[in-house]
Amino acid sequence: MNIISASGRKINFLGMTRKQLESFFLQINEKPFRARQVMQWIHHRGVTDFRQMSDISLKLRESLLQTAEIIPPTVSEEKDSSDGTRKWLIEIPSGGVVESVLIPSGNRTTLCVSSQVGCALDCSFCSTGKQGFQADLSSSEIVGQLWLANKSFDAFQNGSGRMVSNVVMMGMGEPLLNFDNVVSAMDIMMDDLGYGISKRKVTLSTSGVVPQLDKLSKVSDVSLAISLHAPNDNLRSQLVPLNRKYPIAELLNSARRYLSSLNDLNRRVTIEYALISGVNDQLEHAVELGKLLKKFPCKINLIPFNPFPGSEYSRPSKRTVSKFWQTLVDAGFIVTVRATRGDDIDAACGQLVGRVLDRTRRSSRYEEKKTKLSAFCNTP
Repeated sequence: MNIISASGRKINFLGMTRKQLESFFLQINEKPFRARQVMQWIHHRGVTDFRQMSDISLKLRESLLQTAEIIPPTVSEEKDSSDGTRKWLIEIPSGGVVESVLIPSGNRTTLCVSSQVGCALDCSFCSTGKQGFQADLSSSEIVGQLWLANKSFDAFQNGSGRMVSNVVMMGMGEPLLNFDNVVSAMDIMMDDLGYGISKRKVTLSTSGVVPQLDKLSKVSDVSLAISLHAPNDNLRSQLVPLNRKYPIAELLNSARRYLSSLNDLNRRVTIEYALISGVNDQLEHAVELGKLLKKFPCKINLIPFNPFPGSEYSRPSKRTVSKFWQTLVDAGFIVTVRATRGDDIDAACGQLVGRVLDRTRRSSRYEEKKTKLSAFCNTP
């Protein structure tokens, strides 16, 4: 694999996996252990200047300055919620902004990471989908969100770069539609030379791109979450247009195949279910959901809908949520209700929108991809 850029542009080491860096150094006639040294400087110590990498020869450092760089994403705004949640607005060269959210909870610190600028899937209850699709994030822009979070809380000072304990690919975008970059970024997150996060604590959430989910089972063993949100195809197709392409039965079968590839009988899929008042929150929906998932190895995460400007939906009452939860618990499921965090800074689940800095900077390639993805999701 040729890692060296043919365009003359410098290569951003921030998004390169261990294997990619080893290949790079072999191609410039250096020992592959240089990858270990560089990764530790970047991901354990937060260093972005090759000149500070003191255990690398001066000659190699000077060479790297000519061919490579370490460029984290640019933060345009940082907001703190009254509940401790922190949100970053991150500028992307394509002309948009994505959002990344850090959620502290006891001994656990979870980072919600974006994978695309906007999203083409247009789920009716998600504000990100209303923005439309603009661009895929590079692997450096994805893992860079973790780098920024650790930098923000001085986690690099102890030389481990480990402040974030959990990562959820649940931010803006559909991760499986940016497959290669997302997989590379997750590899770095789980690598001990990166951030050393357990495969059980890195979770990819998908609306159900079945072919890509089957592909994921061949290259990764991260935890899996399915954005289901309805107990039947008719309702789910209204909420999640992608369901018209890959209906529930097909999606759950793909998730079963993914679990079987892990060779771990204790692994479960997290079923995400956004409760929307008067839409999918009735007791009959809970009963139907229980029957649908009766023999499926899962835990269920109920998410009371978080309103956003322009949405026609509303949040169900606490009584409705409690009854829905109890019905599923009585049916034998492990069920949690996601606490709403960061809604005072629009950082709650479903509220991530970002901003488009300059729509005229969109390339024709992005516009073409947006059209193709929208057509793909709505084709029966």
